[in-house]
Amino acid sequence: MDCIVIEGGAPLNGEINISGAKNSAIKLMAVSLLTDEPVLLTNMPRLRDTRFMGQLLAHMGVEVEEGPGAKMRLHGAKLTNLTAPYDLVRKMRATFNVLGPTLARAGKAKVSLPGGCAIGARPVDLHLKALEALGAEIKLTEGYVHAQAKSGLTGAAITFPFISVGATEHTMLAAVLAKGETTLSNAAREPEIIDLAQCLNAMGARITGAGRSEIHIQGVSKLSGVTHSVVPDRIEAGTYALAAATTGGRVRLQNIRSDHLGSLWPLIAQAGAKVELDQTSVIISRDPEIPITPVDVDTQAYPGFPTDLQAQFMSFMTRADGVSIIRENIFENRFMHCPELSRMGANITVRGREAIIRGVPHLTGAPVMATDLRASASLIAAGLVAKGQTRIGRVYHLDRGFEHIEIKLGQCGANIRRESET
Repeated sequence: MDCIVIEGGAPLNGEINISGAKNSAIKLMAVSLLTDEPVLLTNMPRLRDTRFMGQLLAHMGVEVEEGPGAKMRLHGAKLTNLTAPYDLVRKMRATFNVLGPTLARAGKAKVSLPGGCAIGARPVDLHLKALEALGAEIKLTEGYVHAQAKSGLTGAAITFPFISVGATEHTMLAAVLAKGETTLSNAAREPEIIDLAQCLNAMGARITGAGRSEIHIQGVSKLSGVTHSVVPDRIEAGTYALAAATTGGRVRLQNIRSDHLGSLWPLIAQAGAKVELDQTSVIISRDPEIPITPVDVDTQAYPGFPTDLQAQFMSFMTRADGVSIIRENIFENRFMHCPELSRMGANITVRGREAIIRGVPHLTGAPVMATDLRASASLIAAGLVAKGQTRIGRVYHLDRGFEHIEIKLGQCGANIRRESET
């Protein structure tokens, strides 16, 4: 098992190219289940999660081929297996989203209940209720969802009781082949939703309203193949931006959509770092000698501050000159990184969904353990600014969502390396 070793204390200076979005790429891979023609995805990240999804799709009969230049070709000419087994689905929650498109195309599907990061309850009941509203018959047996729609799916008016990115995407993937019109109310508005809709529309789907709280889908009988470029990863961009702000120095982030992080840039600037934006890049700079100003943060659904950057922002605030408060409003169990940051000298008090961070003069390197994907990134940011050596275990979490993070940071002057633990 690998670990990441960091000798902290060096500011970051250089350029980092942002990869395609993990949270978009996985759902875009699932569109290959909706057509018998090839799907070519460009700007594809190379991640554990995309490999997991590729393994599942291959099991179901999709030809999956990784090409040069961040490309992936998927061709589901014929679905030879309509079952997504536990051994594949348990590795990653997003694999559950093969249920809807398989059901829409083949009329039936059997999919294991999902796994993924343990960051709180993320029930799939919204997904299943939406599919039932579209006419699916759903049965839960021995940890599997058995879904059937003998006469195909039918459009419906669906209102989500709360905003769910996964349920919005999953329902879109099913409804594009349903008969008639589907309306999704209280839908998620993330850029990844727009990316999926644009890909599906390029295949012949008829989706309007993606990026707004109400989405309309006019079902079609067939979708064609497509070539589509994955949107840049806003969470990766935000992670490196916060790392640069934490350590000090000057980092240019390339291949980003700066408008996708509109809630982050003002907070970084408020804390005392300089933010220079244009359409495809951003420069983050901060004099390491100037104290960081404490900033309070509340996570919210997009376009609010992303929960996926909460842990990284907390690492930033551990060095602030004063007290900051972070409120986690999306997941109820997403402060598991706090004890690990405390091992490095951070002063953090957790009260329910609220964390109070009292800035300290410095962090000290220590052996720590990654608990989930984004927590892994927060520990790396802390290790970069800490005095001495930080050794981060369980970095398989990190590899799920960050492509060559140690290489990208190393090119900016970080003393970071990957080692194999015995």
